[in-house]
Amino acid sequence: MSQFFSGIGTILSLELRQRVRGVAAWVLLGIFVILVAMVTGAVWIALAGFGPEAGAGAGIYSTIIYFVLLLGTLVTPALSGNAINGDRDAGTLATTQVTLITTWQLILGKFLAAWITALAFLVAALPFLLLSLVSGDVYWDTILVSVVILALELAVVAAVGVGLSAIIQKPLFSIVTTYLVVATLSVGTLIAFGLGGLTTQTEMKSTYIGLDYPMDGSEPDPDTDCLPPEVTTYPVPRYDFWWPILSANPYVVLADASPSNFDSDGQPQDLFSIFKVGVRSVQLPPDLETTYDECSNYNTGYYDGSEYPSGEEIVAKTVPSWFVGLTIHVLLGAGLLVGGWARTRTPARLLTKGSRIA
Repeated sequence: MSQFFSGIGTILSLELRQRVRGVAAWVLLGIFVILVAMVTGAVWIALAGFGPEAGAGAGIYSTIIYFVLLLGTLVTPALSGNAINGDRDAGTLATTQVTLITTWQLILGKFLAAWITALAFLVAALPFLLLSLVSGDVYWDTILVSVVILALELAVVAAVGVGLSAIIQKPLFSIVTTYLVVATLSVGTLIAFGLGGLTTQTEMKSTYIGLDYPMDGSEPDPDTDCLPPEVTTYPVPRYDFWWPILSANPYVVLADASPSNFDSDGQPQDLFSIFKVGVRSVQLPPDLETTYDECSNYNTGYYDGSEYPSGEEIVAKTVPSWFVGLTIHVLLGAGLLVGGWARTRTPARLLTKGSRIA
């Protein structure tokens, strides 16, 4: 077993040394630090205008974590999408395979190298994360869960890239396909959810009972001056039928898994909670029959706030879905790594025409 991990360490060390040796990686990290600093400053100024109860620390922390996930999903495919077929094109893959390095050691070593490189962005953001902790309103359970979920999502993207680089012959195609997979999970799920809700509509009935105000300007009598009920019907999208699609979105997984942060009124204070409330609210079916009686509300007031639940109440009455999405992501990444192993193992049973061996 120690020999197996030693082989993985050898591939990992070679990959990381090759990445660190270039200037591009350091330039990319420098640009990332500048961008995080700008985002942190902008969020700090924006939240400071709402006073100390706005939860500046929680807002800054969640924004930085989401920014790391965004940049990680944009950069990691380029780092991992040609991990195997790039060596095949360069003629170095066969040289590695004739050594004592096994196929699994090769696959896992390159996967870990891509994952660690992606996690370097999280390390680069640590000073700003510490700044958000100093500002308060950030709890340790939120930190622990969000960092673990972020690391797992970056691992999935790295696994997808390495697996596809072993399955697909051409490096350019494998990189593009990796980006397409990431885009499908991030943007495609939102499009599918929106289109699904629009194509599945239900008729909604709305009844309005108005009050007939006297022409002389006197106060109306709610008992005698009521107008006949006006009934209107119109179609409404049924997004509550399609909300499970959003469970496969990595940004939704991160938000739904992270502990909620609400203020004294039950309203969200960070991006995690805002996204969670938004996603959880689509689980609730729309009220297909509504009635607004202006006559009965005339003496009691038109709105008392009881009709609309707070974000905290919405989260309490709905179900989490992050573990479903995370399971889908892990199975996807693991499946592509297994497929990449089957494609790369030696002796190869079948190679496409024109495949380079050495």
